[in-house]
Amino acid sequence: MTTQAAPTSFSVSPAANQFLAKPRKMLINGQWVASASGKTFQVFNPATGDVLAHVAEGDKEDVNRAVAAARAAFDTGPWHTTTPSERGKLLWRLADLLEKNAQEFAELESLDNGKPLTLAAGADVPLAVDMFRYMAGWATKIEGNTIPLSVHYTPGVRYHAYTSREPVGVVAQIIPWNFPLLMAVWKMAPALATGCTVVLKPAEQTPLTALRLGELIVEAGFPPGVVNIVPGFGETAGAALAAHPQVDKVAFTGSTEVGKLILHAAAGNLKKVSLELGGKSPNVVLADANVDEAIAGSANAIFFNQGQVCCAGSRLFIQKKIFDKVVEGVAAAAKAIKVGPGLDPATQMGPLVSEEQLHRVVGYMQAGEKEGARAMAGGHQIKRSGYFVEPTVLVDTKDSMKVVQEEIFGPVVTALPFDDVSELVPRANDTIYGLAAGIWTKDVSKAHEVAAAIKAGTVWVNCWNIFDAALPFGGYRQSGWGREMGHQVLDLYTEVKSVCIRL
Repeated sequence: MTTQAAPTSFSVSPAANQFLAKPRKMLINGQWVASASGKTFQVFNPATGDVLAHVAEGDKEDVNRAVAAARAAFDTGPWHTTTPSERGKLLWRLADLLEKNAQEFAELESLDNGKPLTLAAGADVPLAVDMFRYMAGWATKIEGNTIPLSVHYTPGVRYHAYTSREPVGVVAQIIPWNFPLLMAVWKMAPALATGCTVVLKPAEQTPLTALRLGELIVEAGFPPGVVNIVPGFGETAGAALAAHPQVDKVAFTGSTEVGKLILHAAAGNLKKVSLELGGKSPNVVLADANVDEAIAGSANAIFFNQGQVCCAGSRLFIQKKIFDKVVEGVAAAAKAIKVGPGLDPATQMGPLVSEEQLHRVVGYMQAGEKEGARAMAGGHQIKRSGYFVEPTVLVDTKDSMKVVQEEIFGPVVTALPFDDVSELVPRANDTIYGLAAGIWTKDVSKAHEVAAAIKAGTVWVNCWNIFDAALPFGGYRQSGWGREMGHQVLDLYTEVKSVCIRL
């Protein structure tokens, strides 16, 4: 049975308490303002279900104000003439401020999202700091090329031709609730490095660290209107941003279903679109793998961040020779996980983010049971206050089952046996998604063979959830368009201009 951390309340730092103590406004044109309607919405603590904060509720009018501020800052404001070096220094200063306030951000992230404080402090905040610094370096290295021309129909005439990269303009960025701070930074850092201006809409479930980051943006000295933060709901603020005629690009991370809605809304002025969407990632354990490492890695692949990860290793393919041993090991790991409030130092897995997500995950567990799947571990909601479920390992599953085909976005893994690689590859690729995959093997040739055959944007070998600001991340198929991080992300926020001069 899953171990539960004691349901004790835990204190947070005075800085976090001070931030939570007053209603949170939205950032528009360098000022903290109430929503035009005067509305606010409640933000809940997923560990208890209690109200955590009240936040200004943005809608179409607030989006109009924010886009107008971003438009002015980009077209005629001081950001228009800010040098690449100055942009880099501002990003580096912001990274320093975030690092200085790391504990507060980790506490707010744990309270707002539910994730363990140890995870927020050890991964989310440091990765966000690294991303700002990495992109600060790129600000001065966005270059064009000179191109020798061979124009046969103008003999004897010489040309000087070159390309330049220019910022795409005003960017709407809509982020999810599973990594609220990190997703804000993944989106914001490259946009600012390239010289774009931003209107950010954080998820309504988890707006707090984005708003706190907005305070640091003001403190760092970014000009008014360069970054605007409008909390609100997807069907109002998000839809208004995606459809806004003065927005040049929309960047979205979230579900594939909502990504398609974003795409349709963006069609009005054919704005640029990048999408980082869902996944149903295959995690492959070959018979020659180090079994102990594969068990620990496979458990991490699905139970990390409560399974609320787009690249979670939710389909566990195990070669038949070692199937029982690996399943028993992952089930034992699931049963040993300490589930509890994120602020408890003993907690290894926190609650799901919301009551809605709780119902979704439990619904999938029940659907799997009805279709014949059997839980080797977990399979149920944990009956206590908050939005807790048991880490779950399902066996007796078939490729056609709902729990195998659809993204659950919770700590639920389906274990599937296979005979050989020739059988495995088409089954691993039997999905609408293509975000990530994992391979566990001691045979480097097999690793390369399977990695090349699986249709996924990231393939981890003998590891999982390895991220770095320099490593591009994104998916094939319905897992999205474009890549986050690495120098490839700069393509999402720049336009290429060709200039040809007759000499």
